[in-house]
Amino acid sequence: MTKDTVSATDDTLLDGRVRLRQPANGYRVAIDPVLLAAAVPAVGEDSVLDIGCGVGAAALCLAARVPAARITGIDTQRDLIRLANDNILLNNWAGRVSAMVGDLLRPPPRLEPGTFAHVMANPPFLARGQATPPSDLGKAEAQLEGEADLAAWVRFALAMLRPKGSLTFIHRADRLEHMLAQLAGRAGEIVVFPLWPGAGKPARRVVVRARKAVASPTRLLAGLVLHEADGRFTVAAEAVLRHAAALPLDPPREAGG
Repeated sequence: MTKDTVSATDDTLLDGRVRLRQPANGYRVAIDPVLLAAAVPAVGEDSVLDIGCGVGAAALCLAARVPAARITGIDTQRDLIRLANDNILLNNWAGRVSAMVGDLLRPPPRLEPGTFAHVMANPPFLARGQATPPSDLGKAEAQLEGEADLAAWVRFALAMLRPKGSLTFIHRADRLEHMLAQLAGRAGEIVVFPLWPGAGKPARRVVVRARKAVASPTRLLAGLVLHEADGRFTVAAEAVLRHAAALPLDPPREAGG
């Protein structure tokens, strides 16, 4: 292993639709990026920014579901961006998916504020100073807030969005109030979508989606139950995690609408 490479494994997402190289050690992609991508309301050639993209899991899952979308990922970790760009080539999506080194507190000049139709993020879940950092640096950066806290992530996402564009985050359910506080007065049409680990169990994750400069009221949805009692994924979860279905965050259209 050289200083320019990390030991990586070859994996897949969405039942093989997405090929993914990721570090063999440290933080490993689970289902959160797949669920995040499934919640973004991109259509056609919409532009999407993935903040903290890592090896590109969410960006690639969205690219698989919305074949014409133009997706840009940024992350502070150069080794992960190298893998993200490898993954873009591996899936033959160069030209409409890209990844660059970028710090949301000091964004790359190539990112023009107010231009993206959608922004998505899977930010670190643990508040700075309230948890012991994991010994592995990759896990620590993925799980524990650094210089940029949740408020900074939301501010940056809103700054990058064009008016009426959508912001989609996946986060811990016990930090929902902090997320909503950051959106208050800045975005509307907020949708809260709980992710239940099993029937009758408290939600551990929530998807929160909002639109910039929109004043529509907040909706709390039924959410998604992920597991059956025996641990298998539910049919509804399988549709998202294996078959690239979208999460049902939008109200059903009226007949003729």
